[in-house]
Amino acid sequence: MSDERLRRWRLVLGGEAEEETGTTLSKADQSVDAALAALYDAAEGEAGTQRSAGLGASAPRVARWLGDIRQYFPSTVVQVMQRDAVERLGITRMLMEPELLGAVEPDVHLVSTLLALNEVMPEETKQTARDVVGRVVAELEARLAERTRAAVTGALDRAGRTARPRHSDIDWDRTIRANLKHFSPALGTIVPDRLVGYARRNHSVQRDIVLAIDQSGSMAESVVYASLFGAVLGSIRTLRTSLVVFDTAVVDLTDQLEDPVDVLFGTQLGGGTDINRALAYCEELVTKPAETVLVLISDLYEGGIREEMLRRARSLVESGVQVIALLALADSGTPSYDAENAAALAELGVPTFACTPDKFPDLMAAAIRHEDIGGWAATNIT
Repeated sequence: MSDERLRRWRLVLGGEAEEETGTTLSKADQSVDAALAALYDAAEGEAGTQRSAGLGASAPRVARWLGDIRQYFPSTVVQVMQRDAVERLGITRMLMEPELLGAVEPDVHLVSTLLALNEVMPEETKQTARDVVGRVVAELEARLAERTRAAVTGALDRAGRTARPRHSDIDWDRTIRANLKHFSPALGTIVPDRLVGYARRNHSVQRDIVLAIDQSGSMAESVVYASLFGAVLGSIRTLRTSLVVFDTAVVDLTDQLEDPVDVLFGTQLGGGTDINRALAYCEELVTKPAETVLVLISDLYEGGIREEMLRRARSLVESGVQVIALLALADSGTPSYDAENAAALAELGVPTFACTPDKFPDLMAAAIRHEDIGGWAATNIT
């Protein structure tokens, strides 16, 4: 085994592996090892309370550790270590002090933690927390917003096909494909029997979008992404977008869509789940069923009346609303969800699956085009 591989194994396994690997760490690697040991060598003692290492109760020590890991590791690793520190050592206190919070590498998981702490966070920390959340939102917008607008507006522009398009509105690719059988050997070209094109762009509202977001603690990452997408969809004039968050109560955050940071701080992570109540509220928002897309983002662990929830879902589908249930809108892998409720919704004609943020723009475009979302998911979601 190469010296570099032995060095890496030594850092992974800790000091007890030094003899087995035969590797002595350099002074620089000893500092890296100390940063790892502070977090991952914090094993419980015989009494279950003593730790062999750790970050202790000292705020300066936490701050130094945060600075060290940013120096030693890339940002993606730093984010994982920060998340582990919060979960393993319970140092949520570091997120309650402005000077420590300012040293943290921001990511979606950190935003989720800050939102969960929002109600107990000291006032002097809240502005720093908003700044951190704003940085993450800005990064996500740079990655996802323009693609979402392009996919959705493209779908809207193509939704109104016409057989009598103006010359500038002809879809030449589709027109040629539709008229291949009319090829004239004498002329050496296609003589189109019919033209395929688009109607003139309509700037009035063409679709209603309702995002209903489960804000129970397990859905934290989905809340972050869904709030961002809600703000992006809300900026498209040809959509009427409503954003609703719910646990056992329902809160309409549509009036805050201009600022996704405001939307996020309007959520309250944790608590129970009443999907039935949320769907009842969403029913009241529907004025044009055939032109409405309702996206329910939930793990489907229903704390309300299950039979009523399914009855409302059936009623929405039968009225013409395109209902989609996303078990997660996140990058975190396979979500935990209520399989029985997922199967019941699928039987009612509600496509039910998890979706990554990168796929969501294409999903919304397909829904706007009235495509078979179940078929779309089977092809595009792995």
